[in-house]
Amino acid sequence: MSTRLIELAQGGASDAEAVDRVMSRAFDPRFGEAWTRNQCIGILAMPGVWLTLARVDGTLAGFALGRAIMDEAELLLIAVDPAHRRAGIGGTLLRSVIAECEGRGVRRLHLEVRANNPAIALYAAHGFAPVGTRRDYYRSRSGETFDACTYARTLD
Repeated sequence: MSTRLIELAQGGASDAEAVDRVMSRAFDPRFGEAWTRNQCIGILAMPGVWLTLARVDGTLAGFALGRAIMDEAELLLIAVDPAHRRAGIGGTLLRSVIAECEGRGVRRLHLEVRANNPAIALYAAHGFAPVGTRRDYYRSRSGETFDACTYARTLD
């Protein structure tokens, strides 16, 4: 089994098209979780927001989008292209978000995730604990709704 190097880099609005491609493959439209390209570009212009890109062999394999305000932060989006899953990219991105938050003096990191999303196991393995539920938060194109679970982790 060969191990590929995961390269992390800061991203910006100019990466929105590539991020959108990953998002379209990573998020099942049935759940209504993906953001639009314009939503990503809009939030990147806000203070305290950062985008981390993960590349493997020069190809964008995943990304994480975060926002910090004072001593709190939120993981807004994290996605790994299905062709690159189970290769440690999600964990690498999540650890980079935690490190970024620690560097910014963040004391508590929040996220939300659709109930029953397999990524919950990744979050739990990195110290996130459930703090609440938003009933019927996600809405699919067909109108079906899904709960969002909120998680948080206290940072050192």
